[in-house]
Amino acid sequence: MNSNIIIALERPPVYTKSKGEFWNDEHISKQMLKAHLNPEFDGASRKLDFIEKSVSWIVELVSPSSYPFLLDVGCGPGIYAEKFTQMGFHVTGIDFSNRSINYANQSALKKKLEISYLYQDYLKMDLEERFDFATMIYCDYGALSTKDRQVILSKIYHHLKPGGKLLLDVFSMTKFYRFQEKQTWEVCHTGGFWRADEYIALNGFYKYLDNVTLEQSSIISKQEISTYYLWNTYFTKEFLTSEVQNSGFKVCKVFSNVAGDVYRAESDTIAILLEKE
Repeated sequence: MNSNIIIALERPPVYTKSKGEFWNDEHISKQMLKAHLNPEFDGASRKLDFIEKSVSWIVELVSPSSYPFLLDVGCGPGIYAEKFTQMGFHVTGIDFSNRSINYANQSALKKKLEISYLYQDYLKMDLEERFDFATMIYCDYGALSTKDRQVILSKIYHHLKPGGKLLLDVFSMTKFYRFQEKQTWEVCHTGGFWRADEYIALNGFYKYLDNVTLEQSSIISKQEISTYYLWNTYFTKEFLTSEVQNSGFKVCKVFSNVAGDVYRAESDTIAILLEKE
């Protein structure tokens, strides 16, 4: 048996990072952008009606008149950034997908919106500007390892003015309990999400200690075998509150989601508003 296939199918140590390109793979990034821009699909960005409700609530929660300069961390193709700008914020968006940033720039130019987009790894960001408000939306925070979550909180804290606020969301334990461990496979004769040409996808869905899950996809094509890891950490209200406070933030309020619904433990997500003291 091909030893590379055996290696590709093994359960890796927690938070192992993919070796191959993901965000900037020519084909995969194109599929990701399509998913982001589909208003009826919530696997990459949330559905359009939720986004509009979310932005309206966020503007009431953190007014652009009092907190004008906004940093959108993991901005993707600029869906939230554009709506924030239209509501009066001065927005800087940062993302590690070159295709998404290129699309965001073109879209802003077409709509005559003044938005500053940066193609950069936000774990390494070192900007001259300081911001009044930062957002990290659609549970990107929980996709990071414990170490990288500390890094991003530190980076955002550094880039906020005193009294600046941060809004982020994560998946809750309700979502974790529904996660089912399984293994699946699929033959894509005419290509699909992972490759333009024929390939086989071997997928593993695994639970780890400390409320962590892995969605693992091993892609076998005529040219190569590549494995991609999508990690998620799930939180209780208490765990999330403790983690962000350890990075120096003050907790202002906790919600069920970034549309402002009252916090309920059975919600799939938890949203938290923080303040730099």
